[in-house]
Amino acid sequence: MNYAFENDATFSEAYEQKLINHINTSTSFRAQKTVLKGYPDIEVTATNGFKFYIELKVQQRTFMRVENIIPQSGLKPSETVALNLSDLMRYFEQEETGKLQIFIFWVVLNRPCIIPLNQEQYYYRLVSELKPIYLKEKDNRRFRRKSGEGDIVNGEHKGVTVNYHFSLKELKIWQNRL
Repeated sequence: MNYAFENDATFSEAYEQKLINHINTSTSFRAQKTVLKGYPDIEVTATNGFKFYIELKVQQRTFMRVENIIPQSGLKPSETVALNLSDLMRYFEQEETGKLQIFIFWVVLNRPCIIPLNQEQYYYRLVSELKPIYLKEKDNRRFRRKSGEGDIVNGEHKGVTVNYHFSLKELKIWQNRL
């Protein structure tokens, strides 16, 4: 399979904007795209000035061979979601050193065995809640995919090839709609 970095980035940005709009119109918080390099996608500010961050991940493809490729993970294809390992490590560090609160928010689509056709489901978890899972599982859930032609944009390698995987069962369901 050829990974299309630009298509995925554009698709994810549309969901980022939907989430920002939802937060700004349905809550007392103010949300905007993060301007700080290396920070999660969305910065959210409470009325008292407290800030937290949201990293949004859209998962359109099912990792069908997860049981064959990383059998030690114990994960099933329909329940597996991924996060760039480099992002996960950076967010662990940011939470610890910067005393930040960071949520990972997954939009999951195209999983007809668990989500009705043409629908999406939302899942989330604080990075601090993902860390014990990572520490317990370590490399059992790490996978490096081959780099492909779609990873290269204007001569620069943009696609992330090392992912860390979680089970939807380890995440919390967000019941709202975007």
